[in-house]
Amino acid sequence: MFFLLSFLWFIRTSKVILFYLYLWQIKEYHIGRFLDHFRTEKGKRLILNKINLAKFGLFFAFLFYLLAKRYLAIEWFLGWFLGILIFLYLVELFFALKNIFQRKLKRPVITKKTIFLISVALLVEIIVLFVLATRIQNIFYFALGLLIFDIFAPKITSLVVLSLQPITVLLRYQIIYKAKIKRQKFKKLIVIGVTGSYGKTTTKEFLSAILSEKFNVLKTQEHQNSEMGISQCILKELKSEHQVFVVEMGAYRKGGIKLLCDIVKPKIGVVAGVNKQHLALFKSMENLLSAEGGKELAEALPEDGTLILNGDDEIMKSYNYNFKNTKCYSAKEKMDLWAEDIKVEIKYLLFKVFSKDGDSADFKVNVLGGHNIFNILAAALIAKESGMKLEEISRACQKIKPGEAAIKLIRGKEDINILDASYSANPDGVIADLDYLNIYPGKKAIVMPCLIELGSASKKIHKRIGRKIGEVCDLAILTTKERFKDIKEGAIETGMKKENVIFIENPQQIFTRISIFCGRGDTVLFEGRIPKEVIEKLRVAKWSKD
Repeated sequence: MFFLLSFLWFIRTSKVILFYLYLWQIKEYHIGRFLDHFRTEKGKRLILNKINLAKFGLFFAFLFYLLAKRYLAIEWFLGWFLGILIFLYLVELFFALKNIFQRKLKRPVITKKTIFLISVALLVEIIVLFVLATRIQNIFYFALGLLIFDIFAPKITSLVVLSLQPITVLLRYQIIYKAKIKRQKFKKLIVIGVTGSYGKTTTKEFLSAILSEKFNVLKTQEHQNSEMGISQCILKELKSEHQVFVVEMGAYRKGGIKLLCDIVKPKIGVVAGVNKQHLALFKSMENLLSAEGGKELAEALPEDGTLILNGDDEIMKSYNYNFKNTKCYSAKEKMDLWAEDIKVEIKYLLFKVFSKDGDSADFKVNVLGGHNIFNILAAALIAKESGMKLEEISRACQKIKPGEAAIKLIRGKEDINILDASYSANPDGVIADLDYLNIYPGKKAIVMPCLIELGSASKKIHKRIGRKIGEVCDLAILTTKERFKDIKEGAIETGMKKENVIFIENPQQIFTRISIFCGRGDTVLFEGRIPKEVIEKLRVAKWSKD
């Protein structure tokens, strides 16, 4: 019995440790983002699910037994306690094996840091099991000890992460220092910093593709927008032959962009767009504007540097960046660079670009969605500042691949259109993707979670998204509950049938609902973190002609 309990407990607890290390990793070890997860419906269920509630009940029942055994004949309780605990562990083992078999087991991406954290956490688990097994001979008290550790395993795993943060910080500063020293050796290197609440990655990709026609360009890779990622890029990839370094800059606190600027020393800065996507983390718009809003980037630029701003962004338009050499681009009015005659087609963007110096050119770019015009204009304006002509920039844009944008078109096996924007989601991005979805014929559906980290602006933003969904879509499936009511109310306000705004989180049920509703020629938009298996099932599914 000791062995069976130990085995079941070890498998279950190891799965919990891996999951919480995965959660810390995807939240970039940021305690605010980690805690914010537990304000969501899914986060709450991590703690208040049926199995955990049953374990809490068992624990308190055992305490009651210890207090009452002198006065009541309840010896039968111990067998009952042990039987239920083993049953719960067997249930958890079944789901763990199911997740492994279906390749759904949540575990961190293997890095040096996660290997170290996994090793320490598992060592703690083994030590606890060894101590309990050698010190406690009574099977029932042994089971109680396992249950107590079981209940506190998420907190213990988090304590392991936090307790090792000082070591991590020291190692991080050492890597950052080495990156700074190396960066200083490249005196002629032109660094372009790209920040904002949204559009950073796409702007970086477009800019790198354009500038590569004339310069030897290095860019930060996917998820390399933090101080560690950027420093690692410098140390491992920056070479003497590089002329331009395009750096995506992300931050979740005031001062974060300043730190990145201290590392890379940008000469050109671009703010792709600003919204309230991370307001809950920054706590105030002042803090958000300082970091994501580009104030710190502007302050870090040299006197002969250039600040590039989205002239159509309402937040940026109302903010004084106080930098003398500021250039703006627009898709609505004449600025330093602007677009006219815009046509958004299913596979292309067609428009004409004009610059203040009289230069102009026709653009045809193979990317999806009208919102990408802003990313192209940002890249084009920087390329102009770097000495390229608009005709040259236009030719370079023809080499941009659809995969470099944030939204991708996947043709299903039976002619269903799948729009995959599941990389990430922000309020402006969702609205822009819905605008693009609207140009498709046939019925239209959207599958998305509610957005997080919006703070006090969350209700208003979700109502706005809901109204847009009502204007464009025939079916809306929300995969999380936090602001489902607000989205549904907004969608109904603009004419959507209430029975077509539904909450489903099970991937198979999402697939089934779409299969019933959609047919050949219809289009489904996946926005934000959606299980990839749903997209894959839709891609290969057979569809009716209706």
